[in-house]
Amino acid sequence: MEHAEKHTREQKKSSEKKDEVVIHIKGLKKSFGEHEVLKNINLDVKRGENVVVLGKSGEGKSVTIECIVGKLIPDEGTLTVFGEEVAEMNERQLKELRTKIGFLFQGAALYDSMTVRENMEFPLTRVLKLKDRAEIDQRVEDVLESVGLADAVDKMPSDLSGGMRKRAGLARTLIVKPEIMLYDEPTTGLDPITSREISQLILEMQKKYKTTSIIITHDMECASITADRVVVMDEGEYIAEGTFDSLKKSKDEFVRSFF
Repeated sequence: MEHAEKHTREQKKSSEKKDEVVIHIKGLKKSFGEHEVLKNINLDVKRGENVVVLGKSGEGKSVTIECIVGKLIPDEGTLTVFGEEVAEMNERQLKELRTKIGFLFQGAALYDSMTVRENMEFPLTRVLKLKDRAEIDQRVEDVLESVGLADAVDKMPSDLSGGMRKRAGLARTLIVKPEIMLYDEPTTGLDPITSREISQLILEMQKKYKTTSIIITHDMECASITADRVVVMDEGEYIAEGTFDSLKKSKDEFVRSFF
């Protein structure tokens, strides 16, 4: 009986964790001078969920991401990450928050003067301040293995193809084991086959590392592969949300235009 009760408690705990909202955005507004970029953004992202944001260029999709990590301060609204209001955080708290958040921007942003191994070690020694050589080596090996780059460990970024650079960038982001991943156009500039590989990899990494992700993309195949949920942005607001398949059948012409 006791065992059954314990099992039920554990199930409840795990389901509560799954339903936990890790990013909560309500009534978010942000202007640059006269230009109102975010007019009224509302979004809850649950633990372990992949949310894809679709929208035309220059719509401010990336501005939301910059507010999440505290690089930009919203003019109005609420934005909490792990229950804490980002705009109220001091420098130390922001630093701590950013160790839990990984970014993959359009460029893979590897350090050109360092080998792949040194690129991987950099966040471990500089951000996490790890000193144990065996642990550092193990983490580098594990993460490169998971993105299929174990053989490239001693290569320079200039020796890698675009797709390999993107995978190395993803590995370097994942090596610190972030709880949240923010992807800004992760497949831009890649050929269709490599784009598909990167999209599959984002999905595998979500399952392996249990990350919560926001993925900004124009690439519909990337959206269809990675999204648990899709939100569509138009003129500074999210105007529709649902699964990829449900939005594909939307009656709204603007929403349907993406598909």
